[in-house]
Parts: sequence; C-alpha cells; structure tokens
Amino acid sequence: MNIQPYKNTQRIILEPGEFYVSTTQEVISTLLGSCVSACLYDPVTHVMGMNHFLLAEQQSEQCVIDSDAGKYGIYAMSLLINAMLQLGAKKDNLRAKCFGGANVLLTNDVSVTKSIGSRNVEFIEHFLNIENIPLVSRSLGGIHGMNIHFVGKDYSVYMKKIKHCNTFNIENSDYD
Repeated sequence: MNIQPYKNTQRIILEPGEFYVSTTQEVISTLLGSCVSACLYDPVTHVMGMNHFLLAEQQSEQCVIDSDAGKYGIYAMSLLINAMLQLGAKKDNLRAKCFGGANVLLTNDVSVTKSIGSRNVEFIEHFLNIENIPLVSRSLGGIHGMNIHFVGKDYSVYMKKIKHCNTFNIENSDYD
C-alpha cells in the first residue's frame, strides 16, 4: 500500500491482495486487469473500504498464509467487511460498486473454459447476492484494464479504461 498526499486529503494506492478501510474523505485507488476490486460503503455511518483480489478462489490444496489471504475473493471480501464492521459500519447498510474482471490474457488452450476475469466476475456477483449487499454500480468484464479511484467524500468511483495496451497471446510452447 502506498499513501500519497492528494488535495486536502490523502490517496491510498492498493496493490493486489490488499484492502483499506476508512471513515475519512480519502481517495482509494488501484489498477485492475483480470483482478476485481469491491468498493463498499455504509452511507449511514460513513465507513468506506476497497479491496483488490486476484483470484476468485484458491486453486491448490496448499494452506493459505496470512499474507496471501487477500489475494483470493472470499478472504478479500471477509477481511474488508470485517474491518468495516470494526469501524462501525452496519452490514444492512452496505452498498457495493465493483470493477475489473477483464479478459486481458488470451489463450489458445481449449481446456480453459473460463478466464480468470470471468471467474472473478462470477464470484463477486454471487458473493454480494448471497450476502444481500446491493451492487449499485459496476464495470465488470470486457477486455480492457482500468484505473479506479474511490472517493470518500461522496462514494463516487472514477474509472479510466486502459484501451491502448499490447495484447499477448499465451500459447503452450517449449523453450530450450
């Protein structure tokens, strides 16, 4: 996490696997591709938070260590919600704005049925539905990454899509 001064407040820049919660009018930012960020807020208690997760679920049987927990959707959402509740948010008041889940990595592997981005989008929509947290705004899926800025003053999210980037096709090949 990187904290920088920004106008009359500060800007917190999240990296993959991180989350941040606040009761002040800060700006929380991140850069997304296939990852997803959930921007949650409680408009009554004025608690806000954002996470940045890489994968919907853990793919291997190995144990998740604490520093890796935020990389997976279920853990990232639990960490974010619990931290917000500790600051006074009420679960019934929570609202969500979600971004990311782009299909930025193309593959010729026919055994891959869903991209990482698609799985992340399915996860966050399902999670919010099960937890009865309204998804009031979204920009999920697509083929472009994006920068997002979640503003604590009014819970708005500013998004800039990254349209001009190189696309790499990942193929199975042997290198000697």
